[in-house]
Amino acid sequence: MPVLNEAGHLAEAVSAVLSQAYDGEQELVLALGASSDGTDEVAAALAASDPRVRLVRNPRNDIPIGLNLAIAASRHPLVVRVDAHAELPAGYTAAAVEILRRTGAANVGGVMVAQGRGRFQRAVARAYNSPFGLGGGSWHHGEEETEADSAYLGVFRREVLDEVGGYDETLRRAEDWELNHRIRAAGHLILFTPKLKVTYWPRDNWDALRRQMYATGVWRGHLVRRHQSTPWRYLPPPAVAVLVAISLLVALLQLFGILRGPGWALPHIPSLGYLAGVSAVGLTRLGGDDLRDRLLNIVVLVTMHLGWGAGFIKGWLTGAEKTVDRSRVR
Repeated sequence: MPVLNEAGHLAEAVSAVLSQAYDGEQELVLALGASSDGTDEVAAALAASDPRVRLVRNPRNDIPIGLNLAIAASRHPLVVRVDAHAELPAGYTAAAVEILRRTGAANVGGVMVAQGRGRFQRAVARAYNSPFGLGGGSWHHGEEETEADSAYLGVFRREVLDEVGGYDETLRRAEDWELNHRIRAAGHLILFTPKLKVTYWPRDNWDALRRQMYATGVWRGHLVRRHQSTPWRYLPPPAVAVLVAISLLVALLQLFGILRGPGWALPHIPSLGYLAGVSAVGLTRLGGDDLRDRLLNIVVLVTMHLGWGAGFIKGWLTGAEKTVDRSRVR
């Protein structure tokens, strides 16, 4: 479990792992980044209270480095990748191991079920759980066990991780997809199952969501630039970002009188169509308790789409360089 500034969630996440009913030895290795919110103290108390919890330091904070450090410090042939901002359901480990044994898969993952506590976080959760938010990936909405190109979190056979060399430490986001890409290239099976449903607590304020979406988009674009290919489902957000940028530029030039005439209304049609569509979805399809919730749905969807799309374009054109997701840094 890579951990950075998770004082408010860590105890619950660790408890969900340690309470797994599994017929075999278990340990939990926490890779501690340079937190500034008391996370280290929470982690130390958890380790002191249960010998199954072990701590390693990850001073560079990067998730792939932390994961590799934790895996290297672990001792067992199965590796369950867990998240400090998520909570495993009862029976998660046993169900995943049964599927690994039954299918011969190298990695199995399930459904990310987002939940929220405050009004904004609940709106983000609704968007996460909708195909209109993060797209139609099986780990958000899948209902059948099937082969997949990646997996949410993941339960791995350790020998496969050793074979492909673990997580790519040059990445700061999209490390799961990139690892699973190499696992599949090595001839192994990645499996999705709806039997595994993990509670995920998304970002709880607008700035954190914006930062997360932009950084995630940058690193996705970086991987597309590296591999020179991409699934089509990643293309709508950058396309929308381009259309909105064109519309804003034309509007600015119209405002200063540089562009004149009714024909210059045409570049606004795609972005206005997007805004109408996302408004209709936010008001009628995502739910919420009142009008304020439904308006927040629109804000969240636009932030996710444009933040991710703009980041994707940047990563695709210039690479990720040193882009860091600072949405959890305080």
